[in-house]
Amino acid sequence: MKPEEKGLRPEKVAEATEIDERVSGALYMILADYNGMDMPTTTELKNSLRENGASYNVVKNRMLNRALTEDASALLKGQTAMIYGDGDVVEVAKVIKKFTAKNQKPVIKGGFVEGKAVTADDVVALAKLPSKDVLRAMLLGTLQAPCSQLVGVLDQKVASLVYVLSAVKDKKEQEA
Repeated sequence: MKPEEKGLRPEKVAEATEIDERVSGALYMILADYNGMDMPTTTELKNSLRENGASYNVVKNRMLNRALTEDASALLKGQTAMIYGDGDVVEVAKVIKKFTAKNQKPVIKGGFVEGKAVTADDVVALAKLPSKDVLRAMLLGTLQAPCSQLVGVLDQKVASLVYVLSAVKDKKEQEA
């Protein structure tokens, strides 16, 4: 049931609307338990995420559950922060993994990538993937390989013809 239908206070309606906008505009959303993180640590995480086009917000579980289209009540236990954005989810997962290895916080609960639910293990697996730019370069190299090999083969055929003609020329010059 939407907050407008229950006759809630205007500030609650505004908060629900803000969370709806964040969730609907995000390509990915990773949920984490931030319990035990102090302010300097949280600020450090926010700054490193911001450099990669992601945002970090602490949300109320009940409000976030209302905003999500799927039931995420299993993920929404304890204190929850959402990390969301529309950039490269792999880079964000790498930042989170690196930060978690250093500080043991936050604990990843799971999330959503392009509307599909992912587990905490899936987020760790995303961190192991190369970035989009590297994947694009690999794809481009794979697509260009047959063409460059064909050019090399054709170049060798032309070069061998030139060598044969040069040898014939040298032979004729020696005979004359």
